[in-house]
Amino acid sequence: MGDDDNIRTEIRSLISSLPSDADFQGAKIYNYQGCWYRNFALQAVIDFQRNFKPTDTDIILASYPKSGTTWAKALTVALLERSVGGSCNNHPLASGSPHMLVPFFELDLYRKSPEPDLTKFPSSPRVFSTHMPLHTLRQPLMNAPCKIVYMCRNVKDVLVSRWHFYAKMAKKEVERSDLESMVESFCRGVHYFGPFWDSVLSYWRGSLEDPEHVLFMKYEDLKAEPCAQVMRLAEFLGCPFSQEEKRGGSVEKILELCSFGNLSSFDVNQTGTHNIFFRKGEVDDWKNHLTTEMQKKIDMVIQEKFQGSGLEF
Repeated sequence: MGDDDNIRTEIRSLISSLPSDADFQGAKIYNYQGCWYRNFALQAVIDFQRNFKPTDTDIILASYPKSGTTWAKALTVALLERSVGGSCNNHPLASGSPHMLVPFFELDLYRKSPEPDLTKFPSSPRVFSTHMPLHTLRQPLMNAPCKIVYMCRNVKDVLVSRWHFYAKMAKKEVERSDLESMVESFCRGVHYFGPFWDSVLSYWRGSLEDPEHVLFMKYEDLKAEPCAQVMRLAEFLGCPFSQEEKRGGSVEKILELCSFGNLSSFDVNQTGTHNIFFRKGEVDDWKNHLTTEMQKKIDMVIQEKFQGSGLEF
């Protein structure tokens, strides 16, 4: 038996010893370092923690699922690659979806291999993504000065977005019972990549303690003030816009390139995923779906968990 086989057996044994529960779909999930994972994601998380070798210029885009992850990836790629040219036809985003260009540690790279080949990434900077909380992510970083960007979104819109996303993945119509189950699991804190509040607060506190290396962004701010937020992101990533670029409309061009209309058309043409990662992208769409009872349940949990943090939605 080779070393990889031994590691697989060891990790399987560890997983079997962890607290377990079921998510709203009935799938078994395991609690590791305070976060809930399905077994394949957990094995990848552990492999990532053991084997990832950071470089000083790495950029990591973090989020809770359905919080604007795809948009954050697209904007980051567009900012870093804006020297390629203004045409959508020759831009990396025109030949690959944001998720192809910025893979997840635990859902892509380390799910496929305990030691994936990262030499295919450009030497500087490499861009990755994750749904892991900050304390889990930081374990293998070894104090490397990586840039970490966290995208946060109002949890009510997150839940509605996840509800529609899971229905698309299952190729079925949305069902009210699924939304009810999802809200219930959210309030218990027992759901895939949850609890939501632990994820958000880990990065919020990280951004307050180390603002040079952790940037906390809100989806709602990006929607309300896109130019200002994109310039803020560019500044943090070390590729700020020059005055000439600002006068020439570079910020607006990037926002147009990364508009949901453009991204969804690229996604369909190049990857055949038929817009599965895109829906409305609207702020406060939850008002069209959540009942008054659901709203009250969520508000009570959010008020309790975020009290005293200084973070408001």
